[in-house]
Amino acid sequence: MDNRSKTDGRSMDHGAQCWRRYLDGDESGFDELLKTHRDSLTFFLYRLVHDESIAEDLCIDTFMELLLHKRRYNFKIPLKNYLFIIARSRAVDYMRHAKKFATVELSEAENETADNYTPEEILLKNEQSRALSLAMQSLPDEMQVALHLVYIEELSYKDAAHVMKKSPKQVDNLLTRAKSALRTTLSKEGDLFS
Repeated sequence: MDNRSKTDGRSMDHGAQCWRRYLDGDESGFDELLKTHRDSLTFFLYRLVHDESIAEDLCIDTFMELLLHKRRYNFKIPLKNYLFIIARSRAVDYMRHAKKFATVELSEAENETADNYTPEEILLKNEQSRALSLAMQSLPDEMQVALHLVYIEELSYKDAAHVMKKSPKQVDNLLTRAKSALRTTLSKEGDLFS
């Protein structure tokens, strides 16, 4: 069995396959990796630093770290998780050195233009998105990060815990408290979520 296609008896994830191709001289492997993970990393970083341009810069730094230290990634965890670990580290470093942060409001949800939605349904969806976005912004940063990693990036509790440098139980507690806080906040919206 070829060790490049299997690691510890498990099949290599898509990101690791792209990285292996890049290490073997196929430049398109890195391009594919960048295309696959850039947006999700930027969004994750935005949740941490609350500034879109800083998040984009930190995302680029994350990929530069991967390129500069090509052999640090050992294929024992999914490459996506490894990138999130680097990104979190970059964000923490940035926050340690930044004197003050300018918070940026999340933009209003774009109007849906699908023909099968009535104007009332589009308005309701936009209002729900706005209310959910505002409710999430009111949560502590750690809760926002846990929600993002588990529900948007679809990482397991174990993998999210690894990225956040917490135990899976701590991640579970953060998610439980976050969902409870969101339920309380969104219940005040009345008919919007019924």
